Amino acid sequence: MNISSPPPATATPRLSLTDQQHLIDKLEVFKIRGRDKHGQKVLRIVGKFFPARRVSNEAVNNYLEEKIFPNLGERPFSVVYLHTDVNRSGNFPGISTLRSIYDAIPITLKDRLQAVYFVHPGLQARLFLATFGRLLFKSGLCKKLKYVKRLEFLWDQVRRNEVEVPEFVYDHDEELEYRPMIDYGLESDHRRPRVYVAPCTSSTSMMDSSFVSMYSMRCIA
Repeated sequence: MNISSPPPATATPRLSLTDQQHLIDKLEVFKIRGRDKHGQKVLRIVGKFFPARRVSNEAVNNYLEEKIFPNLGERPFSVVYLHTDVNRSGNFPGISTLRSIYDAIPITLKDRLQAVYFVHPGLQARLFLATFGRLLFKSGLCKKLKYVKRLEFLWDQVRRNEVEVPEFVYDHDEELEYRPMIDYGLESDHRRPRVYVAPCTSSTSMMDSSFVSMYSMRCIA
């Protein structure tokens, strides 16, 4: 199944609450699909698809409460977060939204969460989380965060054929193999535009509204 990249963010009027939730659903930002190597459900989150400038905290939380949380069941589960191509100007949700989402997660779900696999974190994302993570999230979540620099390491943890990964994530993964200095912030990861047709081994975590808001979780890849 092909997965489409959403259009660039623009200064469009805020949609109604219902339409915002429909947009999140259409873009498949959050999707429960596949299982990890322990047979547990996987919630896949595509950061690039998140329409940060078009949806409110309320819409995101309502969507998660209605469409995602109930379908995770009563058993342990894992999260695969694809951070590839996330940037502050277009699809980074912002500190207040991240905190709002975290606070809205029921405590029973937080307890059942086994791991968050943070794919393509980049150097600054790791520094950001290491510095501000504990101000944003509880330490329990920090301990479950696992950085995954390459997809090959993700497949050690989840069943490869069951989790859908957009083509641009594979492309970035391949580019990192040829330009490894991007991982250390010693080389820019700006690439030529592409058109796609289709809709963490350390632990840390993220937040002080004033200072932290200056940061993208992907300024340095």
